[in-house]
Amino acid sequence: MRDCLNHRAGFDRVLMTVAATFLTVSASSALAQDQTRSSAAELAIEAAIPRPEPANVPPPTASDIKLDTTATVQATAKEPVKAEVAPAPDKVETRPSDVATSPATEAPTSETAKSEPAKTESAKTEPAASEQTKADTATATPAAPVAPAPAAEPVKAASNVPAADQPVADRLKDIIGAKTSRHFDRKNERAAIEKFYGARDFAPVWTQGGSLTAAAKGVIARLKDAASDGLNPADYPVPDFAAATTPDTLADAELKLTASMFDYARHAQSGRMHWSQVSGDILYPEHPVDPNEVLAKVTTATDASAALDSYNPPHKLYKELKAKLAELRGHGSGPLIEIADGPALKYTPAGKKQAEIVVEDPRVPQLRAKLGITENANDTRYDAAVADAVRRFQSGAEIKATGILDDKTVKALNTPKRDKQIDVVLVNMERWRWLPRDLGASSLGDAYVILNIPDYTLKVMQRGQQVWSTRVVTGKPGTHATPLLTETMKYITVNPTWNVPPSIVYNEYLPALQQDPTVLQRMGLKLEQNRDGSVHISQPPGEANALGRIRFNFPNKFLVYQHDTPDKHLFARDERAFSHGCMRVQNPDQYASVLLNITMPNDKYTPERVRSMYGKGEIDLKFPTPIPVNITYQTAFVDDAAKLQFRKDIYGRDATMINILKNNRGKDLEAVVAHSQPSYSRPATTLPSGVAVANNGGGFGSSGPNFFERLFGAPTPPAPPAPVGRRPQQRVFTR
Repeated sequence: MRDCLNHRAGFDRVLMTVAATFLTVSASSALAQDQTRSSAAELAIEAAIPRPEPANVPPPTASDIKLDTTATVQATAKEPVKAEVAPAPDKVETRPSDVATSPATEAPTSETAKSEPAKTESAKTEPAASEQTKADTATATPAAPVAPAPAAEPVKAASNVPAADQPVADRLKDIIGAKTSRHFDRKNERAAIEKFYGARDFAPVWTQGGSLTAAAKGVIARLKDAASDGLNPADYPVPDFAAATTPDTLADAELKLTASMFDYARHAQSGRMHWSQVSGDILYPEHPVDPNEVLAKVTTATDASAALDSYNPPHKLYKELKAKLAELRGHGSGPLIEIADGPALKYTPAGKKQAEIVVEDPRVPQLRAKLGITENANDTRYDAAVADAVRRFQSGAEIKATGILDDKTVKALNTPKRDKQIDVVLVNMERWRWLPRDLGASSLGDAYVILNIPDYTLKVMQRGQQVWSTRVVTGKPGTHATPLLTETMKYITVNPTWNVPPSIVYNEYLPALQQDPTVLQRMGLKLEQNRDGSVHISQPPGEANALGRIRFNFPNKFLVYQHDTPDKHLFARDERAFSHGCMRVQNPDQYASVLLNITMPNDKYTPERVRSMYGKGEIDLKFPTPIPVNITYQTAFVDDAAKLQFRKDIYGRDATMINILKNNRGKDLEAVVAHSQPSYSRPATTLPSGVAVANNGGGFGSSGPNFFERLFGAPTPPAPPAPVGRRPQQRVFTR
């Protein structure tokens, strides 16, 4: 019996040793595997699935196993089997991405394993083996897919291009992606093409399955009718889509039509030539087209032709010229009206001691038809209406406007002048493209001032209607020509000081002083010489002031403005180009009240109220909202009676533009030409003896405020204190 017990005890010790050895080896193996894991996927798994630290679950020892309990020995012996069949597949996924993003699945199991107390001695071994086996399973199971896989290529989206257009789209992609382009020279247009076609997978927009789209037909119709807009259709070639039968030719035609559309939109909006090509005394705001907007607008419009046509000027006067251009061209195929030679015809109006004299002549009906007089078309009398029409024709034909039908006038009437008239209309339409699309201020009912130099008239417009009009005197031809510009009138000055422009000071007054040192005093002018030797001449406010009683200020680099004048007699003349560039207004008090009532309607200004301000001190009436001023050069326009009128090209602008358009084809007329800018500096001057100097050299240490600053009151640094005995000039500002 004792021997059996001894044998049983020996067997138990052997079995206990084997079990302990097995568990120790298993724990060591797991720890070794933990030490060898280093991949990012394994680290992600380890971070996502919490496990008890090995130190928290010590390996079993011999003392942990009861020798006299057979059940315990049997349970212990079976533990490795239980650990190996642990439900790891139900707990642990084999995809690393799923394990990393779903740690909550394992958390309850781990926490339970940590916190569950050991109720029996035999239970101590079971959690340790089970948890270790789970950990081994968690690390061993996903080992194969954890290896870094090559990045998956993005799935290419299915093309939206119809199969029939795909070859053309492929060719367009190649052409547009090339470093150089034979279709688009301008960078912004090339960028717009890349963006537009790239967004549509380079599918053609002008053709579908080789056939023209409705948008293409509209664009082509507009380009072919460019002549009606005063443009040259040859500048906008239309490719032959009928002959384009291959992807290469269709892609080429696609881009050629797009390029022609860009050219048309650009020319229609801004003109075929930049205004700087014509003269240095023109300054209008730039308004270039955006090729991105052109593509989006035209290709999505219901009527592509109308969308493209919308880039032409929207102004009423432009549209009237367009209609008259069509009439002139329509007459070209009709019979010409010849006026026969004969005696001179003269109309004499009634006078105080003389009755009206109206002569009759059989040529008058033809004359009426030639001059567009529809009233009394068969009347043979050379009456006031006919004489006025003859006078207007003479003025446009650069003949002395007498109203007498003489041999020279008959010859001019019979000379084929239709082509010349068409050219004049064309360049006038071109000049309308330079002007802003919105001439007026929207907050003031689209109010604006428009002055036509060759017609010597100024009009105030509001809500599309003429509010007021007056005669003006403009600059002399040559260096004193009135500039073409668009600016905003910001205020009116009542009782202005005349700051004599440097050009007049140095070209006229200083040479006059050499002959007569007292001439400025006799003219009521004041001369000041600064310490640097520069000279400033001015005339104080008053009735005899060269600017009269009111000056209308719209600051500009040309230093011009509108003003009253003490010399009223010039307004009676038909041609009134007599100034140094500024514009003299016939009725300035009415003009001022009209503008003030537009900008400040509640103040109820009247001409009488404006005149009540006349005096010796300057008064500035500021506009809360500036009014746009547009100085134009319209030698052809349609009057209120719907008659096409022509005026003398006093500055030669028509001749210059016609020559450029006809003789400079192929050149980039849209390029900006640099011109010398106006200078406001005043050079040092040695005055002759006997000249009265108002400040006797005690003025500004430098040249002081330049002419622009003196004229328009631009901000300047604080001036030094005035010398003793000199009172600084005071200005009164009011609304």
